[in-house]
Amino acid sequence: MATPTTGVLFVCHANMCRSPLAHGLFVHRARQRGVLDQLDIDSAGTWAADGIAPHWGSLHVAELFGISLDVAGSSRVISPDDLQRFAHIIVMDRANLADVERLRRLSAFGAVEGDQATVRLLRAVETPHARGADLDVPDPVRGGEPEFRQVYELVDRGCVALLDELFGPS
Repeated sequence: MATPTTGVLFVCHANMCRSPLAHGLFVHRARQRGVLDQLDIDSAGTWAADGIAPHWGSLHVAELFGISLDVAGSSRVISPDDLQRFAHIIVMDRANLADVERLRRLSAFGAVEGDQATVRLLRAVETPHARGADLDVPDPVRGGEPEFRQVYELVDRGCVALLDELFGPS
């Protein structure tokens, strides 16, 4: 009998910078803990164009820390089906959160069936008492290496906190 998996979907705006980085980091950290086979991990964007590779800045900063983003594949837009497939939808900022919540409420075909997903901000997982801008993982798309390093650190801490929540502290 197959081991049941827990679905985790990371979501940012375009699925190019933050969510592919979170996807790759989460896979890496889950593999280190030996729990990767218990997870179904993916990433998407609220306004993504399909088929775009991860941003060079995310690829570069991940490579600096020995992380491959190959698992993240190319960009795609979040769909109503994702609300059924994934138990945890982890968004990068408050605008992404509003977009996903709107997706939950709106459908040309009626209510989204089987929506069981918990939708949260990544930084709220690590720091539940955070408020306002402290809940956002900033979008580094127009920045350089320092901005991508900052995002890497925030995302890594959030991924570790989520794994601790799901599987207990390592």
